[in-house]
Amino acid sequence: MENHLPFKAPITTESELRELIGEPSELVKRKQLSALDRHCRTFISLSPFLHIATCNTNGEFDVSPRGDAPGFVLVIDEHTLVIPDRPGNRRVDSLRNILQNGSIGIVFMIPGVEEMLRVNGNAWVIRDESLLEKMTVRGKRPLLGIGVEIKECFLHCGKAIKRSQIWNYAARTESPNLPSLAVMLKDQVDLPDTSVEELEQRIEESYTKRLY
Repeated sequence: MENHLPFKAPITTESELRELIGEPSELVKRKQLSALDRHCRTFISLSPFLHIATCNTNGEFDVSPRGDAPGFVLVIDEHTLVIPDRPGNRRVDSLRNILQNGSIGIVFMIPGVEEMLRVNGNAWVIRDESLLEKMTVRGKRPLLGIGVEIKECFLHCGKAIKRSQIWNYAARTESPNLPSLAVMLKDQVDLPDTSVEELEQRIEESYTKRLY
């Protein structure tokens, strides 16, 4: 019995894919590096925001944001970097995945810059005090870090950013038609004894008192 697919005419082989898309240019093939060069280092030093992708042994993926002041990621050398693990919601999805499957993908972004930097490699959850001490902010040293051994890195063109106009502030609506986080959580989670106002207070307290 065939598995039910929610979509029609799926592509199932790379040859089908290549027939439609074609091959990458020689530039695209050769821009992939095995270590950070000076341009990649500069990009990381200016980046205040990134996404990390991880996967567990069941093949279930997670993508999680990380952000701090520019340069918050510590570059040890051309093959190694450390991402501080600041306080979050304690789900630790990324860290659990890394414990199961050490593969990691990272996308670095810089506000106003349309290009991105992609880094792939192997990751570990670390608690090396000498490294974590270097990432202390407001007197708070991170409890853990994500150590990354770089396998490949390359600059990613800005087509997605251009299409999305994410840095085009003039194109933004002043008041997005989106409820507050507290309102959405109240609708999604059964919390009969908690009001929206109480949730908003808890969220604001988390933002103001537990960033580090």
